[in-house]
Amino acid sequence: MTIRASKLWLGYGVAMAWFFVLLWPLLGIKAEGLEFAESISIWLKVAVAAAILLGLHQLKQGGLFRFLEKPTQAASAAADALAARVPRWLALCAVAACALAFPMLTERYAHDVAISVLVYIILGLGLNVVVGLAGLLDLGYIAFFGVGAYTYALLSVHFELSFWLCLPIAACFSAIAGCIIGYPTLRMRGDYLAIVTLGFGEIVRIVINNWMSLTNGPNGVLGIKSPGAYWFKDGSFEHIWLNSLEQLYYIILGLAMLTIVAVYRLNYSRIGRAFEAVREDQTAAELMGVNTLRLKLLAYAMGAVFGGIAGTFFAARMKFVSPESFTFIESAMVLAMVVLGGMGSIPGVILGSLALIALPEVFRGFEMYRMFVFGGVMAVMMIFRPKGLWPAKRMGARSEERD
Repeated sequence: MTIRASKLWLGYGVAMAWFFVLLWPLLGIKAEGLEFAESISIWLKVAVAAAILLGLHQLKQGGLFRFLEKPTQAASAAADALAARVPRWLALCAVAACALAFPMLTERYAHDVAISVLVYIILGLGLNVVVGLAGLLDLGYIAFFGVGAYTYALLSVHFELSFWLCLPIAACFSAIAGCIIGYPTLRMRGDYLAIVTLGFGEIVRIVINNWMSLTNGPNGVLGIKSPGAYWFKDGSFEHIWLNSLEQLYYIILGLAMLTIVAVYRLNYSRIGRAFEAVREDQTAAELMGVNTLRLKLLAYAMGAVFGGIAGTFFAARMKFVSPESFTFIESAMVLAMVVLGGMGSIPGVILGSLALIALPEVFRGFEMYRMFVFGGVMAVMMIFRPKGLWPAKRMGARSEERD
């Protein structure tokens, strides 16, 4: 026990030393010279807080807080029983009511953040079909986002087609792109699959960046129209443009709800269970008669559809698209949402999107080192919740993983 405690405190010392090495350049190197006071002050606060938490952890391991276990377990059991008595439809109605009332209770800045969160929820759910259900590691998923955005941008600018008409067209083009990108990767697994999908994602971005006659290259496409609707006024229908953040919020909220329902139905369908069979053991699935090649191609296409839908709304909201919006870091961000929330879990993807998009805004008050704090929080969350914030109920493990 003493050796284990000494290792813990040794790790604590190394971690705090490394933390100071990272913190001091951010706060101590300034134009007027080198300063140490601010860095040491913040470092001491973090070191004391970490030491207290580590000490409490050791006391817990020693059984000091054992007298609290029974009351805590009883309270947890009572809370679970109370939650089980609440009908699911009632909980869903409460969540929907809060989502609908959100623009009425918040300001413009909160509307902007909420719209970004909902866009990434759609992207995360689309990638969850590929990664979470089918088990295919895709590092170029943002390419489908770009295909959907540029499809609507070009159709809107050159042919003046409406947002609602372009929405299924962009989804179809994204599905075709998913099939084109997915077909060469059907017989690949693991790291090779990730490298190839990363390559295809970069190919799409480079094509968009260099096809000047079609996409206008790095200059992007400007003048994209917002979604429109017809409003009954003075005895006739009048066309209006939905430009305000409140109106755009309700549009993306509707698209996100449709995506959630679609992915939920897919998850509990025969195709969804076939996806899970491929994810758990592709060889066993083939022996059971599952057409793994066709299902993997279908997973790419279905995941790309949701990416195209999100891209269409993104272009309509921004009224401008350029290749800089579809880089690899965006694919990594969406993948992080799926892994952080819980692969194969719809509530997990929603929580992961909230964590990665909303939390940096919460930490904005930390100014220069807010992303440092944000990264530390994410690391701690993944240490204590390695399967995600809300793990999927149906998530198996292979025998070699158990060993």
